[in-house]
Amino acid sequence: MLPVAIAYRFSQFCLKYHSQLQLQFGDGEGTSQGLGLQRSWLSQSTQTIESCVHRHTLEVLMTGVDMARRVVVKFGGALITDKNQQSTANLEIIRSLCSIVKRITNEGVQVIVVHGAGSFGHLKAKHWRLNEGHIPDFSVEDDSCTTQLEAVQDVRNDMLQLNSIVVEELHSLGLNVVSHPPHQWASELGPSFSGTLDRFESNDSETVHVSFGDVVDVGDERLFGILSGDDLVARLCIELSDVESLVFAMGGVDGLLKVPPHRATPDDLIEEWSPDIEYEGLHQTDIDVTGGIGLKIRRGHLVAKTGVGVYLINGEHPERILNLVRDQPWRGTRILP
Repeated sequence: MLPVAIAYRFSQFCLKYHSQLQLQFGDGEGTSQGLGLQRSWLSQSTQTIESCVHRHTLEVLMTGVDMARRVVVKFGGALITDKNQQSTANLEIIRSLCSIVKRITNEGVQVIVVHGAGSFGHLKAKHWRLNEGHIPDFSVEDDSCTTQLEAVQDVRNDMLQLNSIVVEELHSLGLNVVSHPPHQWASELGPSFSGTLDRFESNDSETVHVSFGDVVDVGDERLFGILSGDDLVARLCIELSDVESLVFAMGGVDGLLKVPPHRATPDDLIEEWSPDIEYEGLHQTDIDVTGGIGLKIRRGHLVAKTGVGVYLINGEHPERILNLVRDQPWRGTRILP
């Protein structure tokens, strides 16, 4: 069985390596510049790739045990907060989701949780146009701050507050939780943002890594921007080893739909989605500043092309996530490669 396990992990590595190339340079199709960049990057990376594969193979051969299975779960911000009240958490939903995380870890599977902002970050970020970066002399009426830079700090503090609620709930279930606030280690935007993922390498089912969408520094005239949790989960799934599934836990819908949510019936669920299929989604334009359902689909499809299973599930029924991990019947949408 060992050679099979090694071959499987190696195939995962190759798929993820190809996706990293796409993140860095795009496909480069039809352009000598794109091909040149790819060849240069391939040449510079060969020794690192061989070292990683060799190290992983030795670990398996020496211990006879592969690392724990990993699942990345994105708690949607609209799911875990009350969108109508600033900085108000939906504690009942958070508790039910964290309870499912605990049950998944009991199956010997490590869970990495990334949560959105909802009313803790998006409302103020939209008010101050933080997704656009620094706007000189920009000001709006706000009792709590007077500049964009003050708003950046306020949003970061709000996100730390929401993060502490999630972390404390996981702690109360007896889990070892490690939180990674992005503004402390990440910079730049998009799925190829800067910042090492070494902090997520600890892989055992009793440790839950937690991170979230955040306002991070940007090294140009923008000064700052919003790193979406969807970009964060994409890079985690592509670069970390042993990730087998990415689950987007959403609020209000069972998955992707053929018609707008308010008109949908159970038969309108799209059980398997590929780019040639049209869909309707719930996009809260009144608070969202990171791309909504469209960004989830694009990042999910990027991850699916690496061989990781990608699923959209109604987080108001979190037991469906557990059923998915157990390979039991579940309801939702699978994103095809």
